[in-house]
Amino acid sequence: MISATFLPLCLLAIASSALCAPTELQWGPCNTTEVSGPLPVECSALDVPLDYTQPNSTKKLNLGLLRVPSLMKPSRGSILVNFGGPGLTARSSLASLGLTLQALTGGYYDVLAFDPRGTGKTLPFSCVSSEHEAVSLFSDLALGNSSDTALGRLWAKGEIFSNTCLQKANETGSLIGTAFVARDLISVVDALGEDGLLRYWGFSYGTTLGATVAAMFPERIDRIILDGVQNPHQYYHAAADFEEWTMSDDSFSGIFTSCIEDPQNCVLAQGNTTAAQLEQAAWELIERIKQRPMALGTALLDYTAIKNIIQADLYNTGTWPELASMMALLLTKNLAVLTALLASSPPVSSSDSAIDEAMAAFGIHCGDRTLRESSYDKFLPQMKKLIGTSRILGDITPAISMTCAQWKMHAKEIYQGDFHVKTKNPILILGNKHDAFTPLDSAYNLSSTFEGSVVTEIDGYGHTSLALPSACTIGVTSTYWLNGTLPAQGKVCKVDKTPYSNVTWTDVIVKVLGNNTFLPELGSTESAPVVGRRWLI
Repeated sequence: MISATFLPLCLLAIASSALCAPTELQWGPCNTTEVSGPLPVECSALDVPLDYTQPNSTKKLNLGLLRVPSLMKPSRGSILVNFGGPGLTARSSLASLGLTLQALTGGYYDVLAFDPRGTGKTLPFSCVSSEHEAVSLFSDLALGNSSDTALGRLWAKGEIFSNTCLQKANETGSLIGTAFVARDLISVVDALGEDGLLRYWGFSYGTTLGATVAAMFPERIDRIILDGVQNPHQYYHAAADFEEWTMSDDSFSGIFTSCIEDPQNCVLAQGNTTAAQLEQAAWELIERIKQRPMALGTALLDYTAIKNIIQADLYNTGTWPELASMMALLLTKNLAVLTALLASSPPVSSSDSAIDEAMAAFGIHCGDRTLRESSYDKFLPQMKKLIGTSRILGDITPAISMTCAQWKMHAKEIYQGDFHVKTKNPILILGNKHDAFTPLDSAYNLSSTFEGSVVTEIDGYGHTSLALPSACTIGVTSTYWLNGTLPAQGKVCKVDKTPYSNVTWTDVIVKVLGNNTFLPELGSTESAPVVGRRWLI
């Protein structure tokens, strides 16, 4: 049954629910071959201005909308969500995460998303017309520290990328910027016909979008959660996202400290080995692979590959047991077993969707970035600074930074203001203590600029709150959505999932809310998509 602490919030929601104004949106069934999840979903569409800088233009952009209807009635309105990137679609992710988000928002809201400009079917950004062209464009993007010549090669590849996109996507490239997506959010709010106020939850890059819409429309803000904060100043105006990687090494170390703390579930924990010894062995392994790549059947494991595997696993600790197993096989030189496992695994996807997401990441981020530089020698110190931010991830991102520096297109509107803003209602900011991609410092830095906002710390490893099932987080976020109450600044939420355990959001939801009418059809959230993925190619 619903817990005693949750019931008063539900009653409050009923008592304060607002009557809805007429809406221009018509909701109906979704295409189940495109989107599905543990809860029912509904779809609609909305025409918005293609170019907000041309108010007299009649050209429109069609936004496909998806919502997970509120589980408790009557609905109090809509919460829009963005899962980050930039470049990630949102509709399919929302469908997969519907149960978790209904629990985190209190159950009385429709949760809604659209694929942002440049992604999915919403003005897709692409600089290629075939798989062959895509392979050519993205091939050989080795890490910036993989050799003495890697940075020079990445600079040349960045110029080729920029020139290719100017030729093939010039019209689209200026229309997919973050400021236009912020205006799309407000257009959706207007079309919903509710109270005219924005309720929004942004993850990862979605925090930059959220900070932008809050700064552009402070009087339109009801409630906003910014979760896994990216530094928006650096996103728009720096040579690279330097601050993002300042906790990456700490997170990498957590793979080994958590392993020693849970030896029953981590194969790397052997005998009296310490976490420091395990981490040192891992670094020595990475260096050996850098000097002498390994052939694993038909696959090549080189420095770029091993680093990319590790960065992917730092998003969510659910993959740490498999990463530990792979490292154990490599450290014991049991390559025959590892080769057999690779041969029996599904092939790594090089699907159109993966290419589309990578294209969108470059198109959106580079179009938003104001800094341009035509000289490799002048830009090189910035890349050395970037590489120095983190031993494990600092050399993964120069490719996009070097491409953006030479980008030939600008978004038609780029937010140029600061974020020293007082919103109509205060913002809640969430940050994981050990997030490899968006450090807690970024959360506090942004909170210092939004008057009245507070930060809640989530005590675990992984990227954004969605990586860390937590009863405490459900309490904090549902209370905020249902009655606007903010926790004390710096409140720390413990988590229910330790890195090598198999606890899921479903387990925590049942623990907190019970398996009753709030959860009509419990579905597993274990296969939920990675949120906030960075394209580190």
